[in-house]
Amino acid sequence: QVRLVESGGGLVQAGGSLGLSCEASGSIYRLVAMAWYRQTPRNQRELVAMITAGGSTNYGDSVKGRFTISRGDVENIVYLQMNSLKPEDTAVYSCNARGYVSVRDQFDSWGQGTQVTVSS
Repeated sequence: QVRLVESGGGLVQAGGSLGLSCEASGSIYRLVAMAWYRQTPRNQRELVAMITAGGSTNYGDSVKGRFTISRGDVENIVYLQMNSLKPEDTAVYSCNARGYVSVRDQFDSWGQGTQVTVSS
């Protein structure tokens, strides 16, 4: 079982910055990618940012140039630096990790989510 622990988030004024972190632990044989998603007010889940084991990154269009995803010293920790925050960034942000727990068995795990609120 792979467990994700998120930290960070909170309340910030528009234009401010916040950071999120996520650590994956458990029986991880190989990580494929870690990502942050957010649940919009219309209850749609959208990709915020993703980083692969090889270090490639991908961002949602609405956050490009403002958010940065990075890895820690160990690959099972990722950070999301959010700058120039807007009220429309308000959402529950959830960490996701995909990979393998053995040579053949995959996992796709989610964190519990953390609230980010941006006031205007």
